[in-house]
Amino acid sequence: MILFVLVLGQLAHAQETYVLDELTDKWVLTNAPEPGSPEEQLTVAAKNLAMGKYQEAIRLTNIWIERHKRHPLIGEAHIIHGDALFAQKYFYESLFDYEIVARDYYGTQAAIIANERELEIATMFAHGTRKILWGMRIASATDEAEELFIRIQERLPRSLLAETAALELADLYYRSKKMQLANDMYLIFVENYPSSEYIEKAKARLIYTRLATYRGPAFDSAGLIDAKRELDRLEKTDTRLAKIVESTALKTRIDESLGQKMLRTAQWYLKVNNPIAAEYTVRRLVKKYPQTAATIEALEHLVPDFMPKLPPIIRSNIGELYEIYQELLLGRIITAADLEEKK
Repeated sequence: MILFVLVLGQLAHAQETYVLDELTDKWVLTNAPEPGSPEEQLTVAAKNLAMGKYQEAIRLTNIWIERHKRHPLIGEAHIIHGDALFAQKYFYESLFDYEIVARDYYGTQAAIIANERELEIATMFAHGTRKILWGMRIASATDEAEELFIRIQERLPRSLLAETAALELADLYYRSKKMQLANDMYLIFVENYPSSEYIEKAKARLIYTRLATYRGPAFDSAGLIDAKRELDRLEKTDTRLAKIVESTALKTRIDESLGQKMLRTAQWYLKVNNPIAAEYTVRRLVKKYPQTAATIEALEHLVPDFMPKLPPIIRSNIGELYEIYQELLLGRIITAADLEEKK
């Protein structure tokens, strides 16, 4: 924590400077705040903070802030006050001081310190630290963590603090199973911080969250398509990471899900008595995803069902194609008569 030295950082005349006396071989104080000055009063508060006298530091800074609202060191005074609260584990309460500095004193060293403190507290909140309510630490603070991560990125874009905040926010969404938000945040991270030491983690999570946004055959499959495209790119550009995320297995899973969606569509066409559309959908399915359970089911149940319903000219053109697929994938040709026997 930045304690006493923080107060001394902004105004040179407020520093305590020591030099070594060559005659006595002792350190001699050569510069100190003028006794009774605002700088000296704030230095006393900082010393109390450094010595662990937190209540005294709070008392002194409260008095100082009330008397010197326009002083150049007002930001440092709020940092001391916030640090004294933080040291006593009043994390949420300390944010009021840090937020004043981060918001109203942008561009100062104190503002950087305030954002660092907010990031530290936000990370604690995101990982389970709770706020004090009715004297007990029982209130969730994840909403506050989310807001703080966003503010830090807005205030200090492309900085190391912003990078950390972006990843922590993405991870918070991921742990909370807010997969669409997590996907958006990991994408922002990958785009803004391509050289980050955490880039591999973000890329992997980007794929997982895209898969997680898919809710089944009845819903939009854009997330699956994006995930497969990302896996294809990963296999070409980063084979090591592709192996870590087991890209081949993930692509097989994606193909199965996309195949099931097409199977569901073909079943619906048959239900509404549109065998031509059903046949077209199944033809695309077996060509695009031949090694899936969806294709097997289509060849076993849908093809024998819609073939007799097709116009003769269409049936004669595509009948042989399905026989080839059935023999290749099933080891036999299924006809309508076979289905009648099962009944």
